[in-house]
Amino acid sequence: MDARAIIAALRQGKTPSDAEMRWFAEGLANGQVSDAQAGAFAMAVCLQGLDVEARRALTLAMRDSGDVLQWDLDGPVLDKHSTGGVGDCVSLLLAPALAECGAYVPMISGRGLGHTGGTLDKMEAIPGVSTQVSQDALQAMMRDVGCAIVGATAQIAPADKRLYAIRDVTATVESLDLITASILSKKLAAGTDALVLDVKLGSGAFMKTRAEAEALARSLSETANAAGCRTSALITDMNQPLAPALGNALEVAEVVRILTGQGGRDSALARLTEVQGGVLLAHGGLALDPEDGAAKIRAAIASGAVADRFARMVAAMGGPADFATTWQSVLPEAPVRRPVLAETAGYVSAIEGEALGLAVVRLGGGRMVESDIVDPAVGLAELAPLGAQLSRGGVIGVVHAADEAAADIAEKSLRAAYTLSQTAPVVPSLIHERIS
Repeated sequence: MDARAIIAALRQGKTPSDAEMRWFAEGLANGQVSDAQAGAFAMAVCLQGLDVEARRALTLAMRDSGDVLQWDLDGPVLDKHSTGGVGDCVSLLLAPALAECGAYVPMISGRGLGHTGGTLDKMEAIPGVSTQVSQDALQAMMRDVGCAIVGATAQIAPADKRLYAIRDVTATVESLDLITASILSKKLAAGTDALVLDVKLGSGAFMKTRAEAEALARSLSETANAAGCRTSALITDMNQPLAPALGNALEVAEVVRILTGQGGRDSALARLTEVQGGVLLAHGGLALDPEDGAAKIRAAIASGAVADRFARMVAAMGGPADFATTWQSVLPEAPVRRPVLAETAGYVSAIEGEALGLAVVRLGGGRMVESDIVDPAVGLAELAPLGAQLSRGGVIGVVHAADEAAADIAEKSLRAAYTLSQTAPVVPSLIHERIS
């Protein structure tokens, strides 16, 4: 086959065959396709677009360019993906909850991207935890614990790694088709039986408009289902942080409070975990329908069993064996804690979530460049939610910083991200739409 002919067909709006997509993906992985050809391919897809069948073919070709995990387990393999927001630590709750309900969850996750936090960074805020594990170790964790939150190995979808780097320098990152293939090739390489996609919408999300979110949700769900993985998508609200804390250790603390019954079980974070888990349990045949599945997730968390399973997962990944009981003394803490107080009374009527996420990055809780070392202790906590009525001197949030100078900058950013008004706002629904 010839890369030039495949690129020319795409440029003319024609659909390459499955075999041509596989050949091109293999060429991306083994170097037979040049950088120039990869860039031309990405630009042709960006300009002409792909139909569902072509997206499916590209996704499966990229999946099959490396290892595809195989499982011999007595329950379904379930997973989720979020398009990224702030205070979104659902994965840490959901993985052990699903495992407690009879599923297996080899959750391959990522680092922080832009203003959004990374699930791997959150797990690694727990001292000793390593998210880079071998396939043999991952298989053992599935047998012994039922869940793990780990990074992808170099052998998972190598064609995507190559194409992603090319997209970054050719102004083709925003292509809906390439985004879809990139996300799903990695998720499907984990051997997933069913998937739920959480597409975020709002000030703290990458998708700022309903039309953008719906287009991505439909592209992802249609392509995943066409590839043989039972999938639903949820469009969920990100006009305020999902949890009242941003920052790696601070978000882990919010998760453990919910798991151990110390607060937050009626929070948006807990409710979204139940909804996503309910959809997955229904797709995996472990619940009658999503509502029954959500009730099972809620009951498992309330029983305390999910806290124990989370602790077992942490221990299996190198963390403390007794994390569920010692977390308050184990998680790192920032030396500076500064409450930020409202200068006027009013209702919280708007929150710029992206600005809050970038404030955490500047504190050291994320990466400005890839080589930056993340400070797991810093962030923002006790954040006032949309609709909260604050008196003058009421707490907007608390800055956790490494020093006073960093706290000064974060305080300004936190104030600027919050809008107070004299009338109560209409708070958006947590879930805007469900797409099956």
